[in-house]
Amino acid sequence: MSSSTSSKSQAQPLRPPLPTPTKIGILLFPGFQLLDICGPLDVLNLLSRLTPLHLTILAPTLAPVTTNTFLSTSIGSDFAQSVLPTHTFATAPDDLEVLIVPGGFGTRDEESVGELVRFLGEYAGLRWVLTVCTGSAILAKSGVLDGRRATSNKKAFAWVKAQNDKVDWVPKARWVVDGKIWTSSGIAAGLDMIYAWIAEVWGEETAQELADSGEYVRNKDPDDDQFAERWGTV
Repeated sequence: MSSSTSSKSQAQPLRPPLPTPTKIGILLFPGFQLLDICGPLDVLNLLSRLTPLHLTILAPTLAPVTTNTFLSTSIGSDFAQSVLPTHTFATAPDDLEVLIVPGGFGTRDEESVGELVRFLGEYAGLRWVLTVCTGSAILAKSGVLDGRRATSNKKAFAWVKAQNDKVDWVPKARWVVDGKIWTSSGIAAGLDMIYAWIAEVWGEETAQELADSGEYVRNKDPDDDQFAERWGTV
């Protein structure tokens, strides 16, 4: 038997590509950053016109979840928005494929964050977890990021790093991919990450079409976040 025939006979059959995801969830808590969620969701809204998608909004209870924080109320502001969950942690569907975790000042509230940490540590079966801003701090506290590369909001970078020293925190990155975990820098960086993730899953042509439809100029370099210098993380 020739070497070429032998190598062919020993070759492993190619696995068919996994189907694109359809079931996407977002995780909410009081004091979440609105753009962390609404930026990626608006892009996914446009994507849902091209391919079937289903959204689950998760929170500890079914009560409306507010963006308001102690920082606002302490100076007398009542300027906030609320989002209505579709499921609680107890009734979360077991077939979610993608989960988006926002950041915000609510990530500093140990009482409410504790519920999120427990949920993230126990919830299994996800194909992707995407965090925006200080959402990576919540994921880090759950242990899911142990031994992985990740990034976060550059203004809050020192605080985020202090939440878990077992994570390989990347100070310059706009977003970081480590297996099924995608983490992005502060607030608006979630838009660059979601377009990059869509390019990974549905193709660059689809991602760029969505960006052009939204008249958004993408940052396509995951390793370069100009705010790292602005906030002194590098």
